Formats: sequence, C-alpha cells, structure tokens
Amino acid sequence: MRITSFGRFLRVSGAIVLLAGFSAMGQKKGKDYDRTAIATVLHDANVYVASDADSQKLSLVTPGHEIQIVERSGPWVKVFANTDINDDANEDDRNKPEFGEDANVTPASGWIRDKGILGPSTAGGDVILFGSAANFEDDAERPHAAKGAAGEAHLLYKRVAEYFPDSPLAAEAAWRAADIRWQLDKVDISTLPSAKEQEAYLRPQIYEGELKKVMKTYPGSEFAARAAFDLLDNKLCGDWQGLPKCPEMETGLYVKYAQQFPDGPKAAEALYNAVYRQGVVVTMYLVQEDKKRADEAAKRTQALAMDLKARYPKSEFAARGASIAFRVSQGIAVYGSDRD
Repeated sequence: MRITSFGRFLRVSGAIVLLAGFSAMGQKKGKDYDRTAIATVLHDANVYVASDADSQKLSLVTPGHEIQIVERSGPWVKVFANTDINDDANEDDRNKPEFGEDANVTPASGWIRDKGILGPSTAGGDVILFGSAANFEDDAERPHAAKGAAGEAHLLYKRVAEYFPDSPLAAEAAWRAADIRWQLDKVDISTLPSAKEQEAYLRPQIYEGELKKVMKTYPGSEFAARAAFDLLDNKLCGDWQGLPKCPEMETGLYVKYAQQFPDGPKAAEALYNAVYRQGVVVTMYLVQEDKKRADEAAKRTQALAMDLKARYPKSEFAARGASIAFRVSQGIAVYGSDRD
C-alpha cells in the first residue's frame, strides 16, 4: 500500500539525549567507515548508561536511526547511538527535511538491549527492513497515526538502499524514502503564505537531493521516472490567479515529461495534466473575451486528449482526458463555475 494522504503525517519527534559526549564517531562516514559495525533498530530502543535496565536512561533510538556496535555483553550491546544525526547536521539547513530531528540532538554512547537490531550482514535484512518500513508507511496514512510513523518509514526505506545496494528492493526503497520526504516537505511548504505566489521562485523550494540521487543511481528505471515526476512540483505555480500564463507553462512541463519518460508509470498522468490545463486555459481566455486564443487552446486540448488516448488507451487518464475534451467541445467551463 502506498501513502495516499500525507496531510495526516505528524512530524518525527526528536530523540531525547542527555549525554553530549561523542568521540571520534562524530566524523563523517567515508570509505574507511566500518560497515560491519553499523546497524539500525526496528523499534524504540532506550540507551542506558550501563548494561542494566535500572541504570540511567541516556537517550532513545527510534526505528531507522543508526547505531554503531562497540561491544556485546550477554543480552546487551554497547553502541554509539543516533550516529546519523551528526551526519545530518553537516547538511545545509535548507536541505534538511522538515520532519527531521531536533537540531540540538547529539549522538550518545551507551547500552541497549540486543534485540530488534539489523545491519548489512543480517540474513534477509533487506526484506525485513523493507517490510518494517512498509508497515510504518501504512500506519502513517491512517487516521490518528502514531507520531513519527512517516519519518520512521522514510529512514527504514533509506537503510534498505544503503545497507543492501544490490537488493532487488533497493531501487524501490530509495524511491519510497525520497518520495515520503518530498511529500511531507511539500505539505509543510503549502501552509506558508508564500505557497500562494504565482511564481515558483517566490516560495521555498522542496529539497531535491534525495529524488535526484534516485535518478542518478537508478537511471532508466520506473523509479527514476517517478522521481522526475515529483520534481515537477518545484516548477509549478503556487496559484494560477485566474490567468492563463501558469496553466500554459505547466502544460509544456507535463508534455515534455511525457516525451522524456514515455514508458514511465506517470506518463499517462502527465499527459492528462496537460489536457486539463489546456481546458483551463480555454475557460480563462473566454473570460478575457479572447476568442482567438480560446479556440487555439481548444484545439490543443483535443489534440492532447487524442494523443493520450492513442498512447495509453487502457489508462484511466485516457478516459479522463476524453471527458475534459468533451466538456471543452460542448462549451462547458473546465475552470471555475460550469453553471449556465
């Protein structure tokens, strides 16, 4: 099941960390980073000062966050917890996800129970991580979802691609992680006053790094095509303001996308979006009493709808495009009130 309503997602709560000390583990991961020691947890794990449940709790590691294993002692594991928090802190502030952790969170050293820990050497770990992420994602789209479920799904999907790059699930996991981050940031930005600005450059841009990485890492895949479709959001107008300039421009964006990814899973939807926007343009020009341009837009609407039907005849979007074209041919407004 895929996420259908990101508006219900809640922000991930920052982990509570009381210990500020953090040794050389604060270094950025590089080629010498010990991958055999890194892991993540699949549940909320308390970090204790000693291998004793009665000892002081230092912090909390939530699903998807990384730990580095230092030593083991019976049912306990000594770790550097939330090691990825320090890495995220090196990102430019504008690149951080809105649902990210508290900027003041510090990695900590301590002990956690040896359960629910999964790393690159775990047999079948890619499937387990992917399934755990999918469960959190499913939870996140439900009413009264658990706080942080979407962010945990994002991180767990991300670990699939990082820990198991050769897994058949890696590409989809990377895409799902990037898409969750994108959609959550998109919802956050939509609440700002600047979201209604007509020009895209007048509002904050959604961070593109993860989606672009999907396109670079998995070129030619369906997930690269999905990532490219998401990226169009940064180019769209915030509000058309009743003027044809924006839907005209957006028509071109969607037509170009469909040409670039003709076999992608979003190609039919992109062409439909172009049909709809041209239908909108017809209405807008008629309101402006510019019949010549309205007629030209009507012809483009019909041509795009025919192209959509010819290329993707079995798609729901072909039928929807035909509906828009029919409304235009009947002189029924596509934008605003259609009452006569």
